[in-house]
Amino acid sequence: MLLINIKSLFGVHQKNEILRGKDLGHFPTIQDAYLEIENGLIKSFGPMSECPKLSDYKKVEDVKGQSILPAFCDSHTHIVFAQSREEEFVDKIKGVSYAEIAAKGGGILNSAEKLANTSEDDLYERAMVRVKEVINLGTGALEIKSGYGLSVEAELKMLRVIKRIKEAAGIPVKATFLGAHAFPKLYKENKEGYVRLIIEEMLPAIAKEKLADYIDVFCEQGFFDVATSSKILSAGAKYGLQAKIHANQLHNSGGVQLGIEQNALSVDHLESIGAEEIQLLGKNNTIATLLPSAAFFLRMNFPPARELIEANAAVALATDYNPGSSPSGNIPLLISMACIQMKMTPEEAINAATLNGAFAMEVQEEVGSIKEGKLANLILTKEIPSLAYLPYAFGSNSIEKVMIKGQWM
Repeated sequence: MLLINIKSLFGVHQKNEILRGKDLGHFPTIQDAYLEIENGLIKSFGPMSECPKLSDYKKVEDVKGQSILPAFCDSHTHIVFAQSREEEFVDKIKGVSYAEIAAKGGGILNSAEKLANTSEDDLYERAMVRVKEVINLGTGALEIKSGYGLSVEAELKMLRVIKRIKEAAGIPVKATFLGAHAFPKLYKENKEGYVRLIIEEMLPAIAKEKLADYIDVFCEQGFFDVATSSKILSAGAKYGLQAKIHANQLHNSGGVQLGIEQNALSVDHLESIGAEEIQLLGKNNTIATLLPSAAFFLRMNFPPARELIEANAAVALATDYNPGSSPSGNIPLLISMACIQMKMTPEEAINAATLNGAFAMEVQEEVGSIKEGKLANLILTKEIPSLAYLPYAFGSNSIEKVMIKGQWM
């Protein structure tokens, strides 16, 4: 296939490097461009003045007036769940806090109970509906966590569902084991017993079936403290699972420092961090993955994106798609939130949701930018005046269609 007369070809990063600090605002673009696709991969691209002969191609598509950018890379989701939790949404409107909902058996424990009573096939079918939904919204790579199982059987069920999604979705998918998401009711008075269950039973079973790429913990007051989180992550490392951490969402709980100590790929959330954590992330390789739609939904302070960028941190954006605190996989809306509420420029926000998102789940060799040899996972916009129009027109759908591996969806 040859796409011609592309108004703007965005995200042409020829160096496949993570973007830090001021480099996050650099979004290379070719105006009036062509793009050649072969066997589902990007073969070549450039200005129309250098376009190959049209007669050499079986399929030529003229997209004059429309623009192309790389598909989004969503590096933090909980997209496998049994049912929605809109009743808790109403509780939040009435003033019940996230912590209070969790304390009375809501939140994660609510989802765990529903998931335990849902078959693997049903769970897979419901999850695939959401996966197809986010692909149509422009997502071309996904990380998916377990964590609504909280038992050996249910955690394995979730991870097997994610494995099936990997095989069926048609996009790069990474699996993260998040058994340390909450303490189940059965272990409410025996937290050490649940930690032993994770380390001695869950991890060996997961490793035997090769069900996970990463390990994650909810390092937070009232959930898993730093010492316990460190113990679980160290156990996961023995099975080759690199750390990703839910850090500093509700409190400045030490998750950032633990992430750096554990060589975590990313520390995610960061609504509650201070100057020390910002400076540490600016000096280390651990990626700061920000989840603005979770802050929006919970009416929390947004993560300090501007300060992190100015400290030279590597910043990624992800949706946190889950039934309790971020029931949305809409990255175009997420990018608008990042610009409006976190003062990111359109270029910074889109880079954070594409190339840096790819790095945050180690699929940067496959997706995240317009580069020869990468998958042709692309977004074709409608006729828009500029890149900034995408986050500016937050209530409009500016996506015409999405391409996955060279095929329009």
